[in-house]
Amino acid sequence: MFEEERFVTSTKLDLDGEENSLRPKSFDEYVGQQKMKNNLQVFIEASKKRNEALDHVLLYGPPGLGKTTMSHIIASELGVQLRITSGPAIERAADLAAILTNLNENDVLFVDEIHRLNRAVEEVLYPAMEDFALDIVIGKGPSARSMRLSLPHFTLIGATTRAGMLTGPLRDRFGVICRLELYAPNELASIIKRSANILNIKIDEKACLNIASRSRGTPRIANRLLKRVSDFAIVMGEAGITEKVANVALEHLEVDALGLDYTDRKVLETMILKFNGGPVGLETLAAATNEEAVTIEDVVEPFLLQLGFISRTPRGRIALPAAYKHIGAPLSDSILKQISLFDKDSQDE
Repeated sequence: MFEEERFVTSTKLDLDGEENSLRPKSFDEYVGQQKMKNNLQVFIEASKKRNEALDHVLLYGPPGLGKTTMSHIIASELGVQLRITSGPAIERAADLAAILTNLNENDVLFVDEIHRLNRAVEEVLYPAMEDFALDIVIGKGPSARSMRLSLPHFTLIGATTRAGMLTGPLRDRFGVICRLELYAPNELASIIKRSANILNIKIDEKACLNIASRSRGTPRIANRLLKRVSDFAIVMGEAGITEKVANVALEHLEVDALGLDYTDRKVLETMILKFNGGPVGLETLAAATNEEAVTIEDVVEPFLLQLGFISRTPRGRIALPAAYKHIGAPLSDSILKQISLFDKDSQDE
């Protein structure tokens, strides 16, 4: 599978087995997202003083930024139990009822990928979130009757990478909505240093910054690269990770200075060298690179768009001047004129 081969994907992989041991346990240990942390600390402190459950919390943003970690910290700061599930795992209303009726007062229920909840389940969740009650239908046909079951007050923490896919009624029932942003290199360097201490890996400051700069602003990728670079250090017989070791390891992993890997560069080179910078359609690009269209659209393109390397236009994808510079391809005046015309079409659209 494509995802299993890429070290720089923010999706969780099997090789992230030690991720739980690296999770921060408190706000003090959690690096970055300062504005979100400050607000959550106020809301948590206020709910504790009122002796009430915290308002329902929605955490959204790209994968690998710490949404699950933040749910653990919120539950820990509240001093309550955390129950974890995911949207796809709750297939029927009865599954949700079983989870909710087993919660204790003020407990936290964390639902990952909440945008993938079944609509029938979502309808049952509305009164549970708003009124802390569960409406159950007993019997079938004309003899069926509805019974309302009281639930303990609880806090639902929903996590999603696609907030736009949430229905309006569900989104409106969250009292606290937090967006997680990509991390700055210095923040990632702090995370790498902390993880290295936990894993008993010696690493110097320059190596931390080197790995951080190639981690796409994502802690999950930073921790993954740290462990793989550590493997190279051990095999090379080094006492710890230096900048030199990090450079050698990341070169072997084909992760460049901006965090692009072989697949990212293959997409850019295909657009520029085979299709003269575009525009090129998604299906054509997928066939030319021997990758699935959905993989390019959901995994490769978002980071290239963030870097300003490509643009989506009504006619297809085009490579921008920064992409030419990154792969060392010549950029003629005619190509620049063509880019500006297609980019203008995209803005007009």
